[in-house]
Amino acid sequence: MSRSLFLTCLMVQFPLTLGLTTNARAQEVHHSVVGWGSYVIPGPWEVDNLVAIAGGYGFSLGVQPGGRIVAWGSNYDSQCDIPLPNADFVAVSAGSMNALGLKSDGSLVAWGSWTQGYLPTPNEGFIAIASSWTFALALRSNGSIVVLGYTDGAVPSPNADFVAIAVGANYDPDDYEGHCLGLKSDGSIVAWNTNNFGQCNVPEPNTDFIAVAAGYQHSLGLRSDGTIAAWGNNDYGQCNVPEPNTDFLAVAGGERHSLGLKSDGSVVAWGANNYGQCNVPSPNSGFVKIACGNYQSMGLKEDGSLVAWGAGSGFVGSQNTDFVAVTGRLGLKSDGSITTWRGSFPGDFVAVAEGFDHYLALQSDGTITAWGANDYGQCDVPEPNAGFSAVSAGFRLGLAVRSIGSVAAWGINTWGQCDVPEPNSDFVAVASGDMHALGLKADGSLVAWGRNNYGQCNIPPPNQDFVAVAAWGSNSGGIKADGSIVVWGSAPFGQPPAPNQDFAALAIGSSYCLGLKEDSSIVAWGSNPSGATSVPAPNSGFTAIAAGNFNGQIYNMAIRATVPVAIEDDEEPGMEPPMQLPQVLKIVSAVPNPFNPSVTVSFDLPRPGDVSLDIYDLKGQRVRSLWGGALRAGRHQLEWDGRDARGEAAPSGVYMVRLFTDDGIAQVQKMTLAR
Repeated sequence: MSRSLFLTCLMVQFPLTLGLTTNARAQEVHHSVVGWGSYVIPGPWEVDNLVAIAGGYGFSLGVQPGGRIVAWGSNYDSQCDIPLPNADFVAVSAGSMNALGLKSDGSLVAWGSWTQGYLPTPNEGFIAIASSWTFALALRSNGSIVVLGYTDGAVPSPNADFVAIAVGANYDPDDYEGHCLGLKSDGSIVAWNTNNFGQCNVPEPNTDFIAVAAGYQHSLGLRSDGTIAAWGNNDYGQCNVPEPNTDFLAVAGGERHSLGLKSDGSVVAWGANNYGQCNVPSPNSGFVKIACGNYQSMGLKEDGSLVAWGAGSGFVGSQNTDFVAVTGRLGLKSDGSITTWRGSFPGDFVAVAEGFDHYLALQSDGTITAWGANDYGQCDVPEPNAGFSAVSAGFRLGLAVRSIGSVAAWGINTWGQCDVPEPNSDFVAVASGDMHALGLKADGSLVAWGRNNYGQCNIPPPNQDFVAVAAWGSNSGGIKADGSIVVWGSAPFGQPPAPNQDFAALAIGSSYCLGLKEDSSIVAWGSNPSGATSVPAPNSGFTAIAAGNFNGQIYNMAIRATVPVAIEDDEEPGMEPPMQLPQVLKIVSAVPNPFNPSVTVSFDLPRPGDVSLDIYDLKGQRVRSLWGGALRAGRHQLEWDGRDARGEAAPSGVYMVRLFTDDGIAQVQKMTLAR
């Protein structure tokens, strides 16, 4: 059985050093969430200028102006791991755990649960793509449609004169294929494949259509007069287009909801709203494109910025800011509200904790709010529910420290994990593992109780000078006052790599650990399931970390502090002159060189744009990608930890760091790794 056991993560404030030099004035620091592993959360700057979007089953895709794809959401089947080179894309489509990208040269790229073997030969001449659960459609420039993946539904003859395509989904255990729509140049729609709810029965008159969209067992067609026709499954009203049904420019279909874009730039949403996917955020204006996933909705504004609503939207785009603490799947904001994948909840919370199937949140008045599964009483906070100062959640277990220093424990007690040893006093922090618990005393000593089959309760001597505790499964860990980390128990990941010093926070995962350094970088060690130890670049500016596992999936989250920059066109009297922008693209330094285990690469960027910074060996093989995406003009720093893309230590030798911009300019510098 998989476990989901998380340390309550508090924000750690550091002096922030950013490698940025520009003719700009720094504004307030923004604290956004970055997620990696089985669920990907991009930085808000990665989705603030997009030209195309697509929604799939729990994940979404966007295309940046330089043709780079950014992905967010579920990554169970690597559907958010874009193949390299990530460049020159003009369109994307997202299915269940599969995705397609259309290149500017008319070729297709597939990833996720699909491979390049699904693609047709010749792979050229394509102008549009659409994806579903088990198959996809691709439209060639000659007006013919190619079917990709698993389906018995061939394109009806004549396969010609098509100008647009759409694919729907179907969750019937006997038929997962879904239905297909093809728009002809004469304005008629051809529909085929699964038709269990009439989703292929195009309403008459089948003329004057200019766009098509497909959802779960329902279809949408936009007519040239700006009206929308909807047909198929209507169990949640997804086919009931709101009045006035006029002035629409685009349509999109989700699982059981629909979107329509009006000529005035507003979005109309209807159908199922269980995740808020029909609650269009204000201001509802200035939209130019729309897209749906299963429970998520999206729109692009005129300036290219992304607006997302519905499932997972609280961590996307402009909403991804002001976070102060995270668990595997929760975020706590500075205003006291909590953000989850399902939405945001107002409150006056000061700490959060996440267990296997329940959640705990500490309010500023010292009370605890609990929700989720309660089969073992893990949500029944002991009375009096008052005076608490810290919380932790484990496998069907709740722990909390009262302000008087005692620990309250509730929930499952098979191994005595709720039996706090005497004297139950002077505690300042707690952590819960699978069937054991840890408590930190005010004198810096630890107390452990519960199951001890792997020695997870055998605290290594000397039991003193601890300042923080963490636990997961049958593993335990703590940070000493000197900044070193000690881990014990089954501990398949071992102790942290040298130098074991200057740590400020610790998060323990299933077979790996994350340690937050005082310089705001993250050190990751252990195995690398789902890229768990591949910290997103740049590895700097982090203020909080969390690691966990749910149903075998890896959830890592961290908070990164960034300083938004606003370029001033005119100087105001009496103000300092702006700093000078770099004049040329240049790798300024790679220090230390030789290095072991890490090297910091500094480079100047004379103008904003898409940049890639990659490490190659002398055979020309890419070892690691440090950055791929948009950066502002100025000086930047990125660190290479000496590991390859799999998280394994690269061998000693000479390596090349290559800086490449979207206008085709490259810079290269040698570095020597001496282990």
